Amino acid sequence: MNQCIPIAELTKQAACDAGFDPVGIAPVRDFSELDHFLKWIADGYAGEMKYMEAKDEAGRLKRASLRSAVPWARSVIVCAINYNTAQPYSTQVSDPQRGWISRYAWGRQDYHDAVMKRLHKVEDRLRQSFTTSERPALQTRCYVDTGPLVERVYAKYAGVGWIGKNTCILNQKLGSWLFLGVILTSLELEPDIPAPDRCGSCTRCIDACPTHALIAPYQLDSNKCISYLTIEKRGAIAEEMRAGIGRNVFGCDICQDVCPWNRKSPVTNAVEFQPRGGLVNPALEWLAEMMAEEFRETFRASPIRRTKHAGLRRNAALAMGNSRDQRFLPVLEKLAADEDVIVAEAARWATQQLQESSRSEG
Repeated sequence: MNQCIPIAELTKQAACDAGFDPVGIAPVRDFSELDHFLKWIADGYAGEMKYMEAKDEAGRLKRASLRSAVPWARSVIVCAINYNTAQPYSTQVSDPQRGWISRYAWGRQDYHDAVMKRLHKVEDRLRQSFTTSERPALQTRCYVDTGPLVERVYAKYAGVGWIGKNTCILNQKLGSWLFLGVILTSLELEPDIPAPDRCGSCTRCIDACPTHALIAPYQLDSNKCISYLTIEKRGAIAEEMRAGIGRNVFGCDICQDVCPWNRKSPVTNAVEFQPRGGLVNPALEWLAEMMAEEFRETFRASPIRRTKHAGLRRNAALAMGNSRDQRFLPVLEKLAADEDVIVAEAARWATQQLQESSRSEG
């Protein structure tokens, strides 16, 4: 190695230079939290997210043991970046004709791409710290949500933050508005001290969840989670879940909005995460009537692509039904005849909700 600066320190400085804060290093171990992940999968709490159940050649869940999935990995460099912006929280949205897109999806670039670009800068600096002859022996790999590991567990042991009762990573200074990226390395780096749990007796996130997805502290049933239902769930959403979704059309921020640690969360300096026009409190009618080409063009570089065109229109129709706003009835009447049977069924349900609310109010 051609640097006199300790490699761990150099790596952290490179991460800070790339815009990450905080940064930490965790050892590669089968932490006890990964046993909870195995049980979470076995209990069916991953819903239809089959990618969470990917297995290695020996039939073991990849995300349950990084040591088995990536035998050469010795350390995990965990890089976090704040994506909070100055806009109001979802709980402050009062206009019934507007919905809610999760804060992380407002930016001009998919966070996977934005974070990965920064990770590659750190990786390059790390490699440059070795001589040409030493580099072939150094192995690294970058991931943003797609790696064979549970990022939040390694974030905890890297000292980046603790795992909150809402299952999000919480940092004492930055709150939970954090994107995580990791770099696996074959280097045995000095690990950081794990972050202590500072949730205390607070249960605001659990109490605030409209669909009761947080079935216990630190336990999430994805089948009931608004983020899962509006993004990952294909086809029709179960009727018993629809009212609780409210006017969320892509993701949900409620359990983070109510968290006391987010009260003083600073605003990000990253330009990629600044909100685009129209995505903060979007007009439900615009989303519901959006054509396929407009969807592709509008969300070309956005994580909102994940829900697909039909899913977003389904979600918008359900949000209209939860709005109690009778002005949506003409739009819903047209959507009820839509060629997409899932959108049409959601529109019929929404129409029924508005008609019933009108009768009850009358």
